[in-house]
Amino acid sequence: MATETKDRITCHILDTTVGQPARGVRVKLELISTTAPTSHASTSAKVFESHTDDDGRVKAWLPYSSATSSGEVPVYTLEDVLDGITGDSRWTLRFDSAGYFGGVDKTFYPEVDVTFTVKEGERYHVPLLLAPYGYSTYRGS
Repeated sequence: MATETKDRITCHILDTTVGQPARGVRVKLELISTTAPTSHASTSAKVFESHTDDDGRVKAWLPYSSATSSGEVPVYTLEDVLDGITGDSRWTLRFDSAGYFGGVDKTFYPEVDVTFTVKEGERYHVPLLLAPYGYSTYRGS
């Protein structure tokens, strides 16, 4: 049996209105700041994206490249970025709840941003309990 590998930062979304995983939600992960200089130039933002799977989970991230950006496609991985950071770093997960619920008129929170601190060498799982008019999050295991 193959061992599944997961990135060091993962998330999980449960739709509390139906009591099931939230499938197909677009999620962005962005490095906001670090407490020490990194081996990756901080002049360029480190942003990743993914969609939740059938179980409402994001286990791996791809570098984000917007449709309007020009130039080379980013080729770094989350592990590359995390390995280049000494000390603490601050990250934001942005969940596209309007896209999931079917439009900005279907939810009070069109996006849910969760900002958290990552300690060097640790793994993080960030669950989100989501409904059209409320949400809750915590540090999972």
